[in-house]
Amino acid sequence: MRDHPRSAELAARAGHSLLAGVPMPWMTRWPGAFPVFFDHASGARLTDVDGREYADLCLGDTGAMTGHALPAVTAAVEERARAGITAMLPSPDAVWVGEELGKRFGLPRWQMAMSATDANRFVLRFARHLTGRPRIAVMDWCYHGTVDETLAVLDGDRVVPRPGALGPQVDVAETTAVVPFNDVDALDRRLAAGDVACLLMEPALTNIGIVLPDEGYLAAVREVTRRHGVLLVIDETHTLCAGPGGCTAAWGLEPDLVVVGKPIGGGIPVAAYGMTAEVADRLLKPMLEAEVDVSGVGGTLTGNALAMAAVRATLSTALRAEDFAVAVPLAERFTDGVAGVIARHGLPWHVQRLGCRAEYWFCPPPRNGAEAAAAVDEELEGFFHLWALNRGILLTPFHNMALFSPHHTAADVDRHTEVFAAAVEELLA
Repeated sequence: MRDHPRSAELAARAGHSLLAGVPMPWMTRWPGAFPVFFDHASGARLTDVDGREYADLCLGDTGAMTGHALPAVTAAVEERARAGITAMLPSPDAVWVGEELGKRFGLPRWQMAMSATDANRFVLRFARHLTGRPRIAVMDWCYHGTVDETLAVLDGDRVVPRPGALGPQVDVAETTAVVPFNDVDALDRRLAAGDVACLLMEPALTNIGIVLPDEGYLAAVREVTRRHGVLLVIDETHTLCAGPGGCTAAWGLEPDLVVVGKPIGGGIPVAAYGMTAEVADRLLKPMLEAEVDVSGVGGTLTGNALAMAAVRATLSTALRAEDFAVAVPLAERFTDGVAGVIARHGLPWHVQRLGCRAEYWFCPPPRNGAEAAAAVDEELEGFFHLWALNRGILLTPFHNMALFSPHHTAADVDRHTEVFAAAVEELLA
């Protein structure tokens, strides 16, 4: 409170008007007695309302993966706002956006959403419509936003609501099949039942910490889903950190549909989902019918001109190969620095990296979501987050995640390594 008096004051006021004192629930996850309130951010730096500056390794949990306040996005948003923000008509920018997404991900047809959560909801509807099957499949301890069907985990062989899920509208066992990540045989057995419309998955788990696929696993997933007539949906919202076309392009994946959100608007709320020509052709008829406005797909502000201008400006100037060529080596440097500290102290910990995203574990590297969830140590995570926060390093408030943009520097990385090493030494003292 001594170092953050203005934040403390705002937090006290917010407790009287905002549920839990914050405008969005997971803002309560920040360590400490109250969240720090932010004033402004640019590039890779963030300044709070008390004037304290941070090297921002959180970047809005990928929402600002491009860096904050991109000049091109600021200019495009201002220009578009002066010319009208939303209408029930497409803008010329939308055409450019669809073409660019097609080049990046290799899928020819695209539609827009306001968030990756919405995009996933729409895609699940499409999958059930196209296959006539009632269930969807997800990975155990996956995360795909606030989609009801995906808030499910395994308890032994039973599908149950994920811990923390509030008021499930239906029993998730009725809507969802859950399989462990990196277990091809379990996936094959479950899909053989013939009731699953699609498998929605991240190519690497991220929201339970980074869990990478085994060698050959994703190719086997593609073979199994095709053999059972199950559509494969890849959610690249977080794994876009692997490159301009996410893991889909970097690893040569062949999904039927792809979802991408958060970073593509440079901070403006927007998402997109793409599909193969075959899937698009099969969806064309319902998209052209009079009832499409009540299909459960869309939304009045979806595809608005402001969002399209932001995506065009973002993808024109950021998230390009040359940007990842700067950001990925910084993540590698972060990984090497943390690994060096862990090795020096002989700790049974691990640091994992995916593209320009990295995070450390207080355990050996897990192979699936259940192993990752079992290793979570909230008290230890909170200690490291608060230690870093008080020393000018902003990490994502769960899973020890750091994300790098072209605006970060080697000095930012080395400062984190120094802070991390001091925290470890304090723990072991």
